[in-house]
Amino acid sequence: MTSPSVIASARRVVVKVGSSLVTNEGRGLDLDAITRWAEQIAAVHGLGKQVLLVSSGAIAEGMQRLGWTRRPQQIHELQAAAAVGQMGLAQAYEARFRALGLRTAQVLLTHADLADRARYLNARSTLFTLLELDVVPVINENDTVVTDEIKFGDNDTLGALVTNLVEADALVILTDQAGVFSADPRREPAATLIAEAQAGDPYLETIAGGVGSGIARGGMITKILAAKRAARSGAHTVIASGREPDVLTRLARGERIGTQLTAAMPMLTARKQWLADHLQLKGRVVVDDGAARALRADGKSLLPIGVIEVQGEFARGDVIACVDRNGREVARGLVNYASSEARLIARKPTSEIESILGFIEEPELIHRDNLVLS
Repeated sequence: MTSPSVIASARRVVVKVGSSLVTNEGRGLDLDAITRWAEQIAAVHGLGKQVLLVSSGAIAEGMQRLGWTRRPQQIHELQAAAAVGQMGLAQAYEARFRALGLRTAQVLLTHADLADRARYLNARSTLFTLLELDVVPVINENDTVVTDEIKFGDNDTLGALVTNLVEADALVILTDQAGVFSADPRREPAATLIAEAQAGDPYLETIAGGVGSGIARGGMITKILAAKRAARSGAHTVIASGREPDVLTRLARGERIGTQLTAAMPMLTARKQWLADHLQLKGRVVVDDGAARALRADGKSLLPIGVIEVQGEFARGDVIACVDRNGREVARGLVNYASSEARLIARKPTSEIESILGFIEEPELIHRDNLVLS
């Protein structure tokens, strides 16, 4: 007998809705669809679950209002479209949730908000407070101020980051596909739906390819990677069609719809989850085979003697990657020395740090408490 959907037992759920669904394939906001999702979220809320909504659509709505038929490439044009579209998107959600007796709050985030530890904690506290007040947060990337350096890149990733931020039990990604297939069903009619798999299974990344439409940015690969990221905090993911009738309420009542990707890895602590969720790193160090084994198998700190090469420019306290000789990321963490200092003490024993630099901050380049395996 098939087990119930993971959403049935979830207390806190993040729901992500894609641009093509929100804007009826870019033809402007689909108010009927937004009404249906508001009704479903209200029903799920009535089951005693906390729901956070991550909604794309601001740029697509702005494009429609401005009469643009193709997604612009220039950042300032994207920002302008987002600024125009965000007005209509927020108003549409607020009006429909209010009619159902639910209050909403607009929350706009950038990667910089989550990369900075203090801002990360502030965002976390704000979302928790909204949930305690029975408010439904409607979250989007802050495209009006975003640049290439701080951009999430797609709201699938944002959905996973929010899932980890609030320690949600499950992430639901609603898309224009029925779920994850063994091949692209648009090109392979014989492709079959994958009903369940483990989040992070490399096979899923192999079969998921291509990008989204001219309106959306993602594609199935971003959803697979989002599920992998959400699994780091122990959250399960369901990828399903947003056009499936009553999809959210049916999932919440235990029905299996779409593809369920279960989390099998242990939950990370909040601090280590923050480290793992860094999308842009300041630099990286190449470590030797012994250091890679010590990090992977023994949970050790990274000592300077295990570093072969220092790449990039970073300051003390930045998050950097530790990669092996083949360039594969082994771990990432908060570094105790700036890149210029790390280059001087690389391949040197801890006992020589003070004589080389004239001081010693810490005996480790990255302490194991500030390090998370990749």
